Amino acid sequence: MTRTTTLAPVDRSAFAVFPSGVAALAATGADGPDGMVVSSFTVGASFDPPMVTFSARDDSATWSRLRGAPTLGVSVLAADQGGLCRRLSSRTRATRFVGVDHTTTAAGAVLVTGAPLRLECVVHREVPAGDHVVVILQVLGAEVDGTASPLVYHDTAFHSLQPLG
Repeated sequence: MTRTTTLAPVDRSAFAVFPSGVAALAATGADGPDGMVVSSFTVGASFDPPMVTFSARDDSATWSRLRGAPTLGVSVLAADQGGLCRRLSSRTRATRFVGVDHTTTAAGAVLVTGAPLRLECVVHREVPAGDHVVVILQVLGAEVDGTASPLVYHDTAFHSLQPLG
């Protein structure tokens, strides 16, 4: 069955209209902390057990290194961490964590200091989805900082949330 539409073809700019949080995923690698930044992070995939999701490109070298880690740290970045986000998403892997304040759990999850939400997770499942893989993580533990506002990515720029009214 062929599916058709009268809407324009989809490109990346169409998806940029949707605001999303920004999360750093990190673990201890062979040479120290290793990680990546995602804007496809979603909470509430399941509450019992608690699960979250994100997407990674099929050809992501970073995800291929992280997927085998015993645990992963997920840090939802704060509104004042836009510069840090750019550093963690650098193509130069060796400098991503230079000067980044973080903690490491006993199982090797790397958590960014100052993030409003920090999770320690394990990979539950990966589901192929076009040129990406949707990764389902089971959350082992959480740490919430209610004083920090999240960083939001919208229309190819970083923003912060402001209450209405």
